[in-house]
Amino acid sequence: MSATRARRIARVRPLSHVSEAEHFFVANDAPDFDSEAGKAWMVVTTPFPGSLANPGSEPRDGWQSGAIVEEGSFTFLAPSVPANVLGMAHNTGQAGRALPPQAFHKAATSVVGPGDAIELRPGVGHVDPEAELTIVVGSRVRGLTLDTARAAILGFTIGNDVSARDLQKSDELWISAKSQDTFTPVGPWIVTALNDDNLSIGINHNGTELKAASSADLGWGVEEILVYLTSFMTLHPGDLVLTGFPAECARIVPGDTVTCHIEGIGELTNPVVAAA
Repeated sequence: MSATRARRIARVRPLSHVSEAEHFFVANDAPDFDSEAGKAWMVVTTPFPGSLANPGSEPRDGWQSGAIVEEGSFTFLAPSVPANVLGMAHNTGQAGRALPPQAFHKAATSVVGPGDAIELRPGVGHVDPEAELTIVVGSRVRGLTLDTARAAILGFTIGNDVSARDLQKSDELWISAKSQDTFTPVGPWIVTALNDDNLSIGINHNGTELKAASSADLGWGVEEILVYLTSFMTLHPGDLVLTGFPAECARIVPGDTVTCHIEGIGELTNPVVAAA
């Protein structure tokens, strides 16, 4: 793993935004996320060069590259606008390795950011959250190898692979179970140069801490997942790959609050509401 110091990169919207489409990228190098320095962010150019979906907005007063903005002056968005959002099925422990790697697609339109509501439509049935170490792809890549896969990773974020369990049983492709609007909360930021070998992963459900696990419990590792995916498709800057859920979950219903947390990254919190 790289010994390079970790950096946080976030996609944010100023509270004084000029439109709902306005967004900027900011970065923070402070090792203590809760310190005074950890709350002061620098406006940076897009970390996804070449991505038409992630250019960042035109600079304006106070939001030029290099400007320092305080955390209280903006809201965090999902850290990228992905072309592809992919998850890994049966990727927990050696039992997962006994099966061929298998991915599923989640609609890019299912992505929401920190604090956004997870909306449950009537009749959706049993729905679980899944806290997952999520790869953020940094460049356009195809045909990666175990030796080149790491270079394709910009960093890692937290993804919540919200899953409708009853629909998984009736939909073999899991599209209706995984791709409903708001079913992929992601954020709050990307952490670069993160050693992902053994990170604690868990969920807090309505203030109750559920049994945690580790990224070491994933059957297929990060490099192996990227080699598998790029053997048949091109990944693009800003794409998100949710690697699997090894910990305990609990059914969510409207009125709940779910916090996914991953060591070294932080927390992703979203309320649960009934869809209009």
